[in-house]
Formats: sequence, C-alpha cells, structure tokens
Amino acid sequence: MYQGRAQFADNAKVGQLATEVPFLEEHVSCLLRNPVYRIICEPASYSTFKTHAQGYVTAADDPVAFGQRHVTKGIGRLTEAVMTKGEGSYVHFHDGRRLLDFTCGIGVTNLGHCHPKVSKAAADQCMELVHCQCNISFHDSTIRLIEKLIPVMPDPTLDSFYFWNSGSEATEAAVKMARVITGKQNIICMQGGYHGRTYGAMALTRSKTSYSEGFFPLMPGVFSTPFPFWHQLGVVPNTSEEQLVRSTLYQLDLLLKQQTAPCDTAAIIIEPVLGEGGYVSAPSAFLKGLRDVCDEHGILLIIDEVQSGFGRTGKMFNVEYSRVRPDIMVMAKGLANGFPLSCIVSRKELTDKLKPGSMGGTYAGNVVSCAAAAAVVDAFQEENILDNVNARSKELLGALKELQTCPEVGGNIVDVRGQGLMVAVEFASPSYPAQDPVLNRSAPNNLASRVAKRCVEKGMLILTASVYEVIRFIPPLNVTREDLRKGCEVFSEAVKEIIREA
Repeated sequence: MYQGRAQFADNAKVGQLATEVPFLEEHVSCLLRNPVYRIICEPASYSTFKTHAQGYVTAADDPVAFGQRHVTKGIGRLTEAVMTKGEGSYVHFHDGRRLLDFTCGIGVTNLGHCHPKVSKAAADQCMELVHCQCNISFHDSTIRLIEKLIPVMPDPTLDSFYFWNSGSEATEAAVKMARVITGKQNIICMQGGYHGRTYGAMALTRSKTSYSEGFFPLMPGVFSTPFPFWHQLGVVPNTSEEQLVRSTLYQLDLLLKQQTAPCDTAAIIIEPVLGEGGYVSAPSAFLKGLRDVCDEHGILLIIDEVQSGFGRTGKMFNVEYSRVRPDIMVMAKGLANGFPLSCIVSRKELTDKLKPGSMGGTYAGNVVSCAAAAAVVDAFQEENILDNVNARSKELLGALKELQTCPEVGGNIVDVRGQGLMVAVEFASPSYPAQDPVLNRSAPNNLASRVAKRCVEKGMLILTASVYEVIRFIPPLNVTREDLRKGCEVFSEAVKEIIREA
C-alpha cells in the first residue's frame, strides 16, 4: 500500500491527507503502532512513512537536511551548505553567504568560476551537438582541441591523444596502455601519491589509507617507492635536495632488485608535485633519475599532471621545469575549467600498438567538455594567465613566509612550500610519530583542520591535505592582487586566533 505514497502524498503531511482519504483516516494511527508492520518495514519504509506523518522535509524546506539524508555517506564535505552560484574567485551559498574560493573545486576551476569565454563556448556547443560517442566517429570539438593542445605539450613527441571523463579514469587508461605497450604487468607508484578512487587507480593511491580502507583486495601488481620528501625519509626539513634524491633513487634500485624485476615492470607513475600527499615538488634531479631508469630497463614513465598541470605551478605543465620527457602524460581538472574531461597523451609510435576497441567509453571526450577545453587553451594565451600565476605566487609565498616568522605563530609553522599557485603550509603537530623530526609535543592538536574551519567561518574556502598537518592554497590562476591579499589576511587571522585559543 505505502509504496505508492508518492502518487498521492507528494510533499503534504500524511496527517493532513487522512482527513481527505477515508482509508488513511481509519488506518494510519493503528498502522504506525502495529509491531508487525514495523518489523517488516523497518528501517526504510517505516521511518519514511513516519517522517511523512510527522512532516516530511523537502529539498525546498531544508536543502542541507535533505542532502544529508539522501546523499551517500561515503562523500565527505568541507562545509555543510549548498553552493548555488560561482563567479570568478567567489562562490555563493543558499544561506546568502559569499565566500572567497581558494579551493577551485580542488584545482578544477583554474580560470575562476563560470569564466565567460569558457561558459559561452560550452553553451554554443550545446546548440550544435551534445553527444558523439568516441567509438562512432570523430567530432569537431575533439579535433579542434587536439590542434590547440599539441603546441603546448611539454615535449613535441607527445602527439597521440585520448580523452576521458576524470583523472581517475585517465590513470587507469594509462595503466592499460602501459601494460599492452610493454607486454609487462607491474606498476611502480610513489609513496604519498594520489591517482584516484576508482578501483584500479585506488591501488596506485598511497596518500591516505582512508581512500582504500575496506576495499581490499586491490588491483595486483602495484609496488610503491619513497618520494623525495623529508617526512618520508625521516630527515629534517632542510635536508639537501641531493641527499633526498640519492636516498630515494637508491630505494627504487632496491625495489627493482628485491620486489619487481625490470622485466616485469611496465611503468613508473609519479605526480611531479604530490597533490593529496602534501604539495611537495619532485626535484628535477629525481625526475631525470627516473627517466634514466626507465630508459635503461624499457619501462614507461607516466607523469600525472592532473592537479599540477594547466598552469597551476607557473608553467603549462610542471614537468617543463625538469625538461623530462614523459612516455605517457595524464591531465584533467583544469583542462576544461569545471566540465568533466581528462586526457591521456603519448607518442603515436606507442599508441599504435593498441588494438582498436581496447579504449573507449560512453561519455569519453564529451563534445561540450572538449569545446570548453579549447576555450581554456585560448584564454591562457589571450589573458596572459601564466604571467599572473608567477606574479601572484611571489606575493603568496612572501606573505606565508612572513607569517611563519611572526612571534604570535611561535614556530607552529614548520614549512612553507610550493610552486606557482600550488602552495602549502605545514603546521607543527604533537601527534606525529616519535621518529618524525618535526614532532612538537607542545603544539596545538589538529591545527590544519581547525584553521581551515576558521577560514570558512571568516569567509574563505580552503582545504587540508595529506596525513600531515597541511593546508593547501589553490586559488584561481587569474586571481587578482586584491583577492589574494584578502585570502592571505583571512588565513593569517585564522592561524593567530587558533594558536591563541589553544
């Protein structure tokens, strides 16, 4: 009987309907008290029926409560609110708040929310063609996008493109390609790396156990090696780059001798800047060392530029700093400024080894997303985006390093690091392992999450990262000097307030 409630109850209260529908008037009260009904229908049907009887909350009544009830619990959120609008560096919420956005949807809306040229390109495309499945034919948006991407690739050999929807899917496509191209299976990833949360990518993600906890067994044939980050090696923050590189390349050599032989290893995958792992840049010498190892043993080097790419670190792609040639490069996030699109690019001589039909997907390389991405590439050139990134980067790093030395902070900031507008602040912690060189038992607990929460209260969205006490700055790449200064002031105030309160 009650399964059909939506047809007659809609958003009204069951009690109100009972006066109009004789069947309900006669039976609702006894039905709710009936233990047999409760045993059969608990927990879903009975609780829903009771909610209707007591006054059902709709999305219009309280959108946050509605979302908390009906959106899967596995999705965590920075703030319990409903975003309704974005414009440039700001977002609006249903409760009237307007917040400065230094998250960019985790590095996605790099040109700011609703960039007029990008949004117009997508809107225009919607009136011409919305969907053309990639296994049926080429479409004009893909062809035009590839033509614009080829000149900005970090190496001229990168000339074969495949588009998908998300960074996680692109990572898995890269793994598929590496295994087929080399005829080998194993993949080496980096400790602290993040490559996605779908099943295959999750096996490569080593930034936090929370992403894979409870989902084992994961994809086999995956091995990890240390990234040249002082935390991972248990050394002090000012350890020389040379020593970090030497130690990590030695560990990689041991891995290839003890766990996965080169003849079984298809690829090494690395983020040139750890994202979820704490915003740590790989030294050029380390990337060059990886290139040498790959060349020596016939292993493919996969560079994951999902978060660091498209201008985030001051160059179109971070790997340009080292001039290391990827065999396969993965990109997403800022590629289409909010429209779902990812890309795997390699050399034609390698991708020609793939069998037709081995790659594909219903929405892979969506027409509208490709049109938006083409407009993104144009905007970078027309609006001098990289110039702004490098100018604002100096201001951001300068402000954060000044805060680090402030007496009110009292040594609670142990590191300021990053490139371009991919910047992090790490706080001291009393809960780091005893062996960690920056363990500080007198430091306040959970500084990063507490500061991030206070920033939201003060009008700015900002995110934490990694298993360490890290806050990451991901402002729009075209952020103005004034908005950057405002964000730095909010952050500084939040840090000082939390430390005083602690």
